[in-house]
Amino acid sequence: MKVSYMIIVLIIFAWPLYYLYEMQLGAISFLLLAIFFLVITIKETKKFKEKKNHNHDETD
Repeated sequence: MKVSYMIIVLIIFAWPLYYLYEMQLGAISFLLLAIFFLVITIKETKKFKEKKNHNHDETD
């Protein structure tokens, strides 16, 4: 995921997450942010592994 897309998504969801935080539901905001970054990390890891396997196949 491009950094610009990630920043745009965070800006769009900043107000609702802050609203949850103000309503004493900060744990939900934290959980949603953690899930968001987990999904990004899984996607990036898959890209890295595919690239690594592709480079390994070319050398053999």
